[in-house]
Amino acid sequence: MTFEGKHACVIGAGFGGLALAIRLQAAGLATTLVEARDKPGGCAYFWQKDGFTFDAGPTAIVDPGCLRELWEITGHSMADDVELMPVTPHYRLSWPDGTSFDQSDDAPALRRQIVRLAPADLGGYEAFLAHSAECAREHGERLGAQRFFDFTAMARAVPALVKQRAWRSAYDTAARFVENEKVRQALSIHTLLVGGNPLAPGSVFALMHRPETSGGVWWVRGGINRLAAAMLRHFERLGGTVRLGEAAVAIETSGTRVTEVETASGWRERFQAVASNGDLMRTYRDLLSDSARGQQMARRLARKRFSPSLFVVHFGIEGNWPGIPHHTVLFGPRYRGLLEDIFDHGVLPADLSIYLHHPTVTDPSLAPEGMSTFYALIPVPHLGKLTVDWAQIGPVLEARVLAEIERRLIPDLSDRIVTRFHYTPRDFAGDMGAHLGSAFGPEPVLTQSAWFRCPRRDDVISNLYLVGAGTHPGAGIPGVIAGAKATAAIMLEDLAS
Repeated sequence: MTFEGKHACVIGAGFGGLALAIRLQAAGLATTLVEARDKPGGCAYFWQKDGFTFDAGPTAIVDPGCLRELWEITGHSMADDVELMPVTPHYRLSWPDGTSFDQSDDAPALRRQIVRLAPADLGGYEAFLAHSAECAREHGERLGAQRFFDFTAMARAVPALVKQRAWRSAYDTAARFVENEKVRQALSIHTLLVGGNPLAPGSVFALMHRPETSGGVWWVRGGINRLAAAMLRHFERLGGTVRLGEAAVAIETSGTRVTEVETASGWRERFQAVASNGDLMRTYRDLLSDSARGQQMARRLARKRFSPSLFVVHFGIEGNWPGIPHHTVLFGPRYRGLLEDIFDHGVLPADLSIYLHHPTVTDPSLAPEGMSTFYALIPVPHLGKLTVDWAQIGPVLEARVLAEIERRLIPDLSDRIVTRFHYTPRDFAGDMGAHLGSAFGPEPVLTQSAWFRCPRRDDVISNLYLVGAGTHPGAGIPGVIAGAKATAAIMLEDLAS
């Protein structure tokens, strides 16, 4: 392939945009990466405060092979730029009655825990693992690479989706195999990690259990943000052009072709292809506001179901906590009712389920000596469902979250806090341009997946491409990296002369 005289632009330096830019530049297509914020990473932003490093998220790497490939395609090694550290256990699930379950890649230990928790479910658990492996092959490996240009491609995927009963929820899928309620929760909670409702149709998300048990869970020394920085450095090493702190304000079109990109500083440049790693609604409603296609797609996107937002409390405290794993899920007293409050009713629940991230148990460099970094996350309804004043509610909810952690894990937490701050749905909307403050874009239900999700190449504007959580296969680092590989293939094929 030759691309002489051709130039592509990738808007947004999230993991999807970074991976796409690397692949395009590695193939010889001159590529410019435009990012509104002062650091790469998108949702993997970070702050440094009072000697603590606070990663915005995500909190772990699964399937690191898809990342290593971004270096290997040009004969480089990811290990030269980042250090991966194993996370053990992968995470701990903890219920109010004191029951706990540690997920890891130690198969005998997992089976002993199942026997302790629900001995009658051991056989069902084994069958669930086999089902997850099949889902991983069909959805993660085959469907993940599909282009889905038309419904014919979706029709070819139907037999596999029928075989996997993809119309069922992740919870119902787990319930097919196991009887114990806690085990069902343990096997279905993963869907929340990509913005999905474990109670909604889409059993293919059971595949998410598989990479963790087969490939492990990893942390990047210094924070997941260091992976984003390394990807940016690798892109520049290959000759790519980076414009940080440059918010795109317009994608200009002529007829059914993209022509230029403009940023808030007044910079403009012509491109033969443009890919957006930004929020879908922002891309079409705002950046393409002068085109009929932009207005049409904005109306269409407004009718979609969007995933919830998140409320995150970052805090640094005195002391080291070797007994608290890197990841802990503190279940509340309700499971189904809590999810219905968030996804269906759009209210702040009276009780809490908390995802607690404790990176310093793996990587002490993120805090001053003798101290620890944490963040506590709870899913909350997006701004379209919950219209509250987050400036007023935020401090109250922060206090509730910290009080629950103090009650269940760190008895004198309030006396140990050195620094803290919180991040609300309003921040997701403002900092990342996320429609309704949604943390994961369109909700990953069956009717918004694969062909029903936004295409990787726009159906009307022939040289406009999409990458990231809004496109197939969806959110999560493995998903957006796989999507970037597929989008790159389409772009390179279209632009080859």
